Amino acid sequence: MERVDIEICKQACVNNCSCKAALFQYGSDSSSGDCFLPSELFTMMNADPNVIHRNASAFVKVQNVRSPPSGSFSPSGPSGSKSRSTLGVVLASTIGSVVVLLGVIGFVLYLIRKRRRATQMEEEYIGDVPGMPTRFSYEELKAATENFNKKLGEGGFGAVYEGTLEDGSKIAVKCLEGLGQVNKSFLAEVESIGSIHHVNLVRLRGFCAWKSQRFLVYEFMSNGSLDRWIYHGDREHTLDWECRKKIILDVAKGLAYLHEDCRQKIIHLDIKPQNILVDNNFNAKVSDFGLSKLIDRDQTQVMTTMRGTPGYLAPEWLSSVITEKVDVYSFGIVLLEMLCGRKNFDKSVAEESWHLLAVLQKCWEEEMLMDMVDRYSEDMQAHALEVVEMMKVASWCLQYDFTKRPSMSTVVKVLEGLAKVESSLDYNFTDPRLQKTTVEHENDKDMTPLLASVLSGPR
Repeated sequence: MERVDIEICKQACVNNCSCKAALFQYGSDSSSGDCFLPSELFTMMNADPNVIHRNASAFVKVQNVRSPPSGSFSPSGPSGSKSRSTLGVVLASTIGSVVVLLGVIGFVLYLIRKRRRATQMEEEYIGDVPGMPTRFSYEELKAATENFNKKLGEGGFGAVYEGTLEDGSKIAVKCLEGLGQVNKSFLAEVESIGSIHHVNLVRLRGFCAWKSQRFLVYEFMSNGSLDRWIYHGDREHTLDWECRKKIILDVAKGLAYLHEDCRQKIIHLDIKPQNILVDNNFNAKVSDFGLSKLIDRDQTQVMTTMRGTPGYLAPEWLSSVITEKVDVYSFGIVLLEMLCGRKNFDKSVAEESWHLLAVLQKCWEEEMLMDMVDRYSEDMQAHALEVVEMMKVASWCLQYDFTKRPSMSTVVKVLEGLAKVESSLDYNFTDPRLQKTTVEHENDKDMTPLLASVLSGPR
């Protein structure tokens, strides 16, 4: 626009919605000039700083926003909607956090009450078990073991420490570790041997229940566990034949007592060299009843979840229906290990000899059982014929069909010379259902029978 005054120029920009600014420059007179109304405004900077425009003015149009009165809130506008949305998010987050926190607190309190109740019930149960051994205080055990200083060994449920009571008698204190499984192991052991006494069972002298910790106190066995004496690569801890026979008979008597002479039949379920202890005279005693199962006399079998140690598990564990014959099978494995002086699974030997049962089957087929006799013991080699006869006892205990295995009382009679070993033994140690398949595929080099030792071997 030309020849207009400055007010008209500014008003024209206000009235024009697309106008961003009003640029006015006076003409030759000082009352009017030229007016320019740009619709886009990029910069107010002059590209050439040496150029100076006199009598020129620029007016930039800005939005005039009125502030709402204090305390008023308009939910209909964009600003109000945004504020309301933000407030809703804050409230929802706060309420959600409080609910979650209360839920966590409630759950923790529930667990605490449940644990206290379980401990209380356990205490009441222990008090009702007849013939309970001595209950020691935590301070007594701490003093006896010199603050649990001398560790004898460590097993699946915790460490074992040597201690001495005030009367001078030595003890072994097992400290059970864990949560739910500890209570199961603790109660199983207390219930199993708390009130029974046999010369071939480790005596449970007492127990301690302190806070969430559980301790079992046994008589001390100075020569430790059997595995120390039968797994060897030298002659330092080699046992002679008479000593081994004595240990074998002791273990058999202990198991026979558990199976047949207790008020309730006790199945140990974890017979292995580590759970057989020997004293300074090499009297053997069965220990560690943490996995044991009590069944009534009129029960012939029981269903339970698999438990025990790989390598010593009977094949029928796959069906979860077991009898006391699972202990007989485990005893057979231990017996075979004692006669051969090696573990039932040993990867330090040739691959075809990894599984001791496979070696037994092969040596029987080739009539070379004497080759299995412990080669590290000259005394065992000198009594090789007797050792081979004992291998037949082990083979009887290792029959795949548990109904064909002897009872432990029968084993005791055989060991004492009062009975003979069953003559028709099956040395295949395989599932009979697999034998037919093996015959049908005898030309298939990739197929081998599934040994019981494989079924129960290390995993």
